[in-house]
Order: sequence, then structure tokens, then C-alpha cells
Amino acid sequence: MSHIETFAREHPEGVAYRMIPSGRSVNWHDLEQRSRRCAAALVDAGLKEGDGIAIFLENHLRYFEIIWAAYRVGLYFTTISRHLKADEVKYILQDCEAKAIFCSTETLHDIDPQVLTSLPIQRILLDGERPDFENYERFIASVPANATLPSTLPGMDFCYSSGTTGLPKGIKRPLADSNKFFAAKDDPRMRWKDFGSDSVYLSTAPFYHTAPVRWNMNVMKAGGTSVLMEKFDPLLALEAIEEFGVTHAQWVPTMFIRLLRLPDADKSRFQLDSLRYAIHAAAPCPAAVKEQMIAWWGPILYEFYSGTELVGRTSLDSHEWLTHKGSVGRAEFGMVHIVDEAGAELATGSPGVIYFSGGGSFEYHNDPEKTRKAYNDRGWATYGDIGYLDDEGFLYLTDRLANTIVSGGVNIYPQEAENVLATHPAVMDVAVIGVPNEEFGEEVKAVVQLQDPSRASDALAKELMDHCRSQISAIKCPRSVDFVTELPRADSGKLLKRLVKARYWPQTSQIAH
Repeated sequence: MSHIETFAREHPEGVAYRMIPSGRSVNWHDLEQRSRRCAAALVDAGLKEGDGIAIFLENHLRYFEIIWAAYRVGLYFTTISRHLKADEVKYILQDCEAKAIFCSTETLHDIDPQVLTSLPIQRILLDGERPDFENYERFIASVPANATLPSTLPGMDFCYSSGTTGLPKGIKRPLADSNKFFAAKDDPRMRWKDFGSDSVYLSTAPFYHTAPVRWNMNVMKAGGTSVLMEKFDPLLALEAIEEFGVTHAQWVPTMFIRLLRLPDADKSRFQLDSLRYAIHAAAPCPAAVKEQMIAWWGPILYEFYSGTELVGRTSLDSHEWLTHKGSVGRAEFGMVHIVDEAGAELATGSPGVIYFSGGGSFEYHNDPEKTRKAYNDRGWATYGDIGYLDDEGFLYLTDRLANTIVSGGVNIYPQEAENVLATHPAVMDVAVIGVPNEEFGEEVKAVVQLQDPSRASDALAKELMDHCRSQISAIKCPRSVDFVTELPRADSGKLLKRLVKARYWPQTSQIAH
């Protein structure tokens, strides 16, 4: 008997997941019944073990119902960001070879529906009616409520990278690997992954990201409850922790910054004692921000560094971080190596490209050239980041390799300046990039989104540059500041620097750069 059948039989009225702020919830009985019918309807439509579906939805009540359906009959499920452009959606659908796509009137509003109707794919609409699309409720009603499901391996996510430096890259693993990398070990740094029936997980991000897909599924497989935010709001997140007794929650640093900027009266009026594990990843967290969060919530912050490719992972708890500030931890699986441009391993404290050995292997789907570039001649794999190790084996991230600024022959890693500028009270968000300079090749520029856009001025630009120079070497600091209304970030918190840079680099130069 599968997880979901057991929970439906033993706790039919128990809440599998609830949505906030709408308050809608799904109990185990309904999740089991509806996912069974969806799974059976997919099988009835001709899908078999190893085939795939795509989910192109907002944070929808039926999202995990569809994922459970695919999981139960051995299908791959590819979740697609609703913020992608039509050509990107089409690229992913063709690349992953999905047999069916689930979408809504809301997501179809964002792209030309002909992108989907032009493809040989079954199209299922979760709400309303549209020519060339099948209504979801009729789709699942086309099979008996007690339909027998075939015996298969569990289904699995077929994830695509966030595409921060180009088109998203797909990673498709064997179905047999479904639960390979999430199991907790006898290591205090990883106890936050040991979910149980008493776990209540606050999901703060859009569902289409790899982490929300995997984490919510693992919470539900353990019989816990997921609290799913329809859209992140810092005050609502605090309310949810208190109201539902949240035990686990995952965050990105921009969420911490928004939480810290709440009025003190709001921050102090909620009881957050139930929260045992506040996990963060996806983007670098400024040390000052993390210090403030630990001072507020206590030593319950856990950080990990990894990627969709899963070639290795590091992690650490709050106590380790406080004695290794700025670190993303020690190797959890895989061994960390720091390598220079010639491929030689570097000494402790020297920054270079981060590689993992012995962790896991992967291939980018349909892209052997990108796969080749992710490995070195020793078979070690990289996520494309720069960093260094200390004497105790703790890893520190310096920046993305693709973000390195080369000015007058000197490599500058902009993350350090970004971390400093992000702490200035006037700054909402910031990107530090290299822009063309005739003499030095590139120079450092800060592109800033302000808390109050009306404050943009030459005087504030100078204040921000001086603020940066007061804390780090002048060579790492911006020589100019531009103000923008908004910076392009993926909902995972990752800054889309290729879009920021495009404003300053002619297209031909940007491709080469």
C-alpha cells in the first residue's frame, strides 16, 4: 500500500495540505481519490511508466494532486514557471517530450495559447472552457473512482535549472533514483530532513521550483502537513507559523530581508516557538542578515548549498555558522575541491571554481556539450560557482563564475559588494555587474532598487558607494550606481544577472562575454 493510501485509510479527514491566505485545504481522502482518478485517466490516455507530463500553473489548489497522480503511475513531471516567455515554454515542452500539459486560464493569459495548440500534446485546462483543451474535472471523471492503478516505479520530477545564465537545462534521472538524495542521515546538520506525521511545513516559494516540489512531496510522504503560500508575504508567513504550528520552513535571503524590515511591533506579536527548522538556500545570504535572523529566531537556521544537478551538497547549522560566518558548510555528500583555471587544486583560503567528486553524476537532457562543460578531466562536476575552503573544510561562496568581473586583469567577485549594499537601509535590492570600460575592459557598477524610489539621486549614489568603500576594498566597489524600479529575480530568489547585463552590453558583446 502506498503512502497516500495508508494516510487516506488511517486519517481520511486529516489535512494533507492547505493554501493561504485563501484557506482552502485538501484532506488525505480527497487527495487519494482525486490523484487516483487523475493517474488512471492519464494511463487511460495512453501514458505509461517513464512517460512525462508538464504542469504549467500558478500556485494552484490542484498542483500537488497532479504531481501525486504522476508519482503513483511512474510518470516524470516537469513543472514550468508561469513567468517564462512563450518560446521558453515551448522549448521545455519539446525538450522534455511531455505527453500532456496541465494549465489554467491564468497561465494561458500570460502566453499565446497557440504555443500549446501547435504541439502534439494533450492539453488539460483546470478551470473554464477553451477550444482544443480538455476540462480537468471531466478528464478525471472519465474513469471510475475506484480505478486500479498499474504497478510501477514511483514517478519523479524532471527538473529544469532556473536558466539564470541562459536557457533552462533539464536534468532527467532514472525513476529508480526517486528518493535517493533526500534521506536523512545520522548527522545533526541534516535532521531538518527527517520529516514525520507531526511535521508542518511552510512552503514559501512558487510550486514550480525544484525545492518546493521535492520538499512538499517528502513532507506528505511522511504524513505531515504542508502549508502552501499562494504568494509570499512576510506578515502572512509569521501568522501562518503561529496559527498552524509550523515546524519546518524554507526561505531565501530576500525573504529574510523582508521579514527583518517589518515594524518591530509586528515582529514581536507572534509566537514562533513551534518553528524548529528554518532552512535557507538558493542564493547567498549576507552575514549581517543571517546574524539578525539568528538573534531573532534563535539557532534554528540551517543552510545548504546544492543544485538541481545534485552532484554534491554542503550544509551547516546555526552553531557552526556562528563560528564560520559566511560559510555554506561542510560536505554532506561528495568531496569539495577548489580548482584554478588550469585545473590544479588550490590551497586552503584561495578562491577558485568549486567542484565535487564522488557525489553523483548527471546529464543535461539532450545537451551533451553543456554536460561536458560541467565536468573536468578528472570527472569532477561543478555548479559553476567560485569559492574557497577554510582549514576545517568549511566552504565559502564567492560568486557565480559567470558573474566574475575582469577589470584591468583583476578578477572581481561582485557578491561581496552586493552583500554590503544590501544592508543599507535605502536599498530594496541590488545587482553588481561589470560594464564596458575602454581602458580596463570592465568596471564595477551597482544597479539598485530602492525602498523609496523617490530618493534616487546623485547624492544617494555617492552615499552608497562610500558605504561600500567603508567596509571592503575600493577595487571591489562600484564606480557608478544606476537606479531602477525593479530588478529581475526568479521567484527562487536568484538574481537574473544576464537580464541586468543586457542593458549595458551590446548583444554581440554580451554573447561573447
